[in-house]
Parts: sequence; structure tokens; C-alpha cells
Amino acid sequence: MKKINNSVLALALFVGIANANAQEKKTLTLDDAVQLGIQNSKNLKIDAAKIEEATANLLEAKNRQLPELKVSGSYMYLPLKPNIDIKLPGVSGGGPEVHQVAYGTANLSVPIYSGGRIKYGIESAKYLVEASRLTTENDKVAIAYNVAQAYNNLFKANQSIKVLEENLTASQKRDETFLKLENNGVIARNDRLKASLQTSNIELQLLEAKNNYNIANINMDLLLGLPETTEIEVDQNYIEEGNEVKPLDFYLNEARENRKDLQALDKQRQAAALGKKSAKAENLPSIAFTGGYVAADIPKFLTIYNAVNVGVGISYNLSNLWKENSSLKQSKAREMQLAATNELLNDNIKLDVNREYQNTDYSKKRIAVFEKSAEQANENYRITKNKYDNGLATMTELLDADAAQISANVGVINAKADAVLAYRKLLQTTGTLTNK
Repeated sequence: MKKINNSVLALALFVGIANANAQEKKTLTLDDAVQLGIQNSKNLKIDAAKIEEATANLLEAKNRQLPELKVSGSYMYLPLKPNIDIKLPGVSGGGPEVHQVAYGTANLSVPIYSGGRIKYGIESAKYLVEASRLTTENDKVAIAYNVAQAYNNLFKANQSIKVLEENLTASQKRDETFLKLENNGVIARNDRLKASLQTSNIELQLLEAKNNYNIANINMDLLLGLPETTEIEVDQNYIEEGNEVKPLDFYLNEARENRKDLQALDKQRQAAALGKKSAKAENLPSIAFTGGYVAADIPKFLTIYNAVNVGVGISYNLSNLWKENSSLKQSKAREMQLAATNELLNDNIKLDVNREYQNTDYSKKRIAVFEKSAEQANENYRITKNKYDNGLATMTELLDADAAQISANVGVINAKADAVLAYRKLLQTTGTLTNK
């Protein structure tokens, strides 16, 4: 029997440890969550690969200004006797038997002039690398807001659970009191059932709040790159952040100076301008320094060593005289597209900043209204409770006052959390959220 008890104890201890490990708790402030989200973002990993690709394109552009050196060699065996007829003066006959040939060449080409195509290509590639990096910074700002939004949802769900749990406890105690009053014939069974129904409604609200919390927690785990079993505890001081809102012009100027997508687009426009110059240069000739070395050995017939040549080569595609430069047309179209995109983006930035500025102002005003409503709801419940205790109010009035009190108190919490999120959304539209 003692053996069985020890086994049961060991099993219970193992299960307890397993459960403790299965649900790890992690307390995070909002700023810590943002940093963790940026650090583990899969989108930023994709951006990093795009930067590597743009950097490789820059390296390819730079390589075009370096010398080209090609070496080749060959050996051939001739199983049949070739027919050799030498036409040199003073030499007659069919010549010796040749059964093998070996030769090798080395060719060197150093670009001297290419109409600017190489230079423009390098400068354009540099702008595109910078554009990729700026796009990554813009994505970081978007990720920072997504994490803040998820954190806000988790906070609201957690606070709603606390409020509902407190009200459920109070409602259950009230049910116990009403049951005793019913048994003593003080109140009618119908009134007691109305109170029980109110308790059931609170339980349903609590279940919904816990479900929302679990979904919000999993969403946060995925955003932050944490195991899905991690339970995140939010900072209780989150909604107390004090943020003084400056005049609208301040945020418009901030957006013009800090929006990374706007800066990335500017780099793309600069690269497109260079692309147009490079396309024009296709109509110009290319000049290069050339050099070569040839060696050949045909046993019993011919041997060549140290055949070195140097010179200058020029190439020009004569078909450019009658063919239209399609690359130039594409570059001009690209410039027009980017110019229109720039105008549209500037308009959208103005709209976004104005909209989020108004939303921030609105969200702060909502807090005062909800706080006033909560005070009124709490006072209304107190008065209605006193009236009910003195037989001056019905059970329905009491339960309605209690439901209004719960809704108002949850509303205050949500309004404060939404105000913090609205301000961060405003910072996102100015491109300064990650500077916070």
C-alpha cells in the first residue's frame, strides 16, 4: 500500500511539474514586446534577404568596371591523316603527318569607355540598396504598431476578465442572499430567478472575455516569436501613459522628415533617373583596352610561343540607327510611374496624419465621457440598491443598474487603452513610432 501511495505521489508531482513547464508566464512591457516583435519578425527576415539581393546587384554592377581575363586551351587527337597542302613559296609536298594539335589562348579586356553605362549602373544599384534598407525601417514601424495593437487587445481582454470576475463574485453572493430571502418568504421566487439569470449572463460574458484573451495571447506569442504555450502578462501601467499631443503641423512635418517609405521612394526615383541615363548610353560606342596571348603546338609541323598582342577595341551596334531604344522608353515610363506614386503617397500621408490626429483627440475625449458615465453608473447602482433594500425599487431596476455599472467600468478601461493605441497609431503615420 505504501508503494502505491509513493507511486501516486510521484505521478502527481510529475504532472504538476509538467503543467508548470507547459504554461510559461512572461511579463512584458509594451516597449519590450515591440523590441521582441521586431527582433523575431519573419517579415524583417524577408526584408534582410531583399537587402542581400540588392547588395549582390551592386557588386555585379561594380564588377563590370573590372578587367575581364579569359583563358582557354584545347588538345585534339587526329586518328586519320589530314590532307595538308602547303602553299608557301618554295615549299611543296603534302607536309608531315599530323596526329595531334594543342593550343591555348589568353584574352584580356579592360573597359575604357562605355558611354557611362557602368558608372550609372553602380550609382543606381547603390540607391536601390538604400531603398531596400529604408523599406525595412518602414516595415519595423508597421510591426511596432501591430505589436502595440495586439498588446492592447490582450490588455483589454485581461482587464475585462478582472472586472467580470469581481462582479461575478458579488453576483453569486447576492444570489445566496436572495435564496435565503426566498426560503424565508421575503422575496418572490421570480425575483430570485431574475438575479440568477443576471449571474448566468455575467458568466457568459466572462467565458467570452477569457476566449478573447486566449486568442489575443496566442496572437502575441506568434508575433513575438514565443512558444504558443507562453502566457504573457501585460504591464498594468500601460494605460497610464501620459502623451501630450502637439499641434497638427508638428506631426505633418515629422511625417515629411521621417517617413521611411517616402525616403525609399525618393531613392527609387533617383535610381530610375540614372537608369534613363544608362539607357541613353546604349546608343554610344564602347571602347576597351585588349590584350592576348596565343600558343600552339602541332608536332612535326608547327610550334608557336609568345604570340602576344595588345590594342584597343571599339564596338558599336549599328542596329541602334534604325531600332528604337526600348530601354529608354521603359526608363521614362518608370520615372513617370514613380513620380505619380510619390504624389499619391504624399497625399495619403497627409490624410493619414490628419485622420489619426483627429482619432487621437477623439479617443482622449472619450475617456472623460466614460469616466463620467462610470461615476454615474456606480452612483445609480448605490442609490438603486438602497431603494431596493427599502422596498422602493424592483428587482429588475436593481439588475439593470448592476449591468450598467459593469458596462461603464469596462468602458473606462477600454477607452484608456484605445487612447494609448490611437496615439501610437499617430506616431506610426509620422514614421517615428520606433523612436518612442
